[in-house]
Amino acid sequence: MKLLTRAEELILWAVLRLKKEAYCLPIHAEISRVTDENWSLGSIYMPLDRLVKKGYLVSRLSDSTPERGGRRKRIYRLTPEGYKALKNARKVQDRMWEKMPGKLEDI
Repeated sequence: MKLLTRAEELILWAVLRLKKEAYCLPIHAEISRVTDENWSLGSIYMPLDRLVKKGYLVSRLSDSTPERGGRRKRIYRLTPEGYKALKNARKVQDRMWEKMPGKLEDI
């Protein structure tokens, strides 16, 4: 299994947390909130497309809504492969942290 980029990992987490509200703007807001950083929308759209191509996310268009001027939202959902990729990312990160010295001076 290929490793995720940090942006891909955060997007998968956001989609998992947002459930039925996982479309670009709430995903953007969730990642910005959690990281305390201002992410550009482009930094969300490109990894979203990659994650769909990798099979980690699927998307569908919602019904049109009057508050969006009749436009539809693209809603994302985590696939079983996406869930496995998140679990793998955690395993890799845990392995790296196991070797973390207690203090910088211990290096």
